Amino acid sequence: FFLLYDGAPCHSPTALTLPENMMVKTLPPYCPELNPTEHLWDEIREKFFPNVVFQSLAAVENRLVEAVLYLENNPSIVQSITGFPWILKALAKS
Repeated sequence: FFLLYDGAPCHSPTALTLPENMMVKTLPPYCPELNPTEHLWDEIREKFFPNVVFQSLAAVENRLVEAVLYLENNPSIVQSITGFPWILKALAKS
């Protein structure tokens, strides 16, 4: 398993104990296309938050929970959004 982070100082895992089967990888600066999380947020914004005005923060939170549960129950969508061949190949070489 890999823990990917963007290298921002506030995201640096300074006191992190990792399991033996996990590695930390730092993404290059200014490369959101390499960050799988960015693709997930794009999907959530496009599918669950298009042109919507919410009446409360609770309504936003409920919609976000709905989006996350949808992605959790549809791993093939997550794979298609985040599992680009160049990412998988780069991780396999690490």
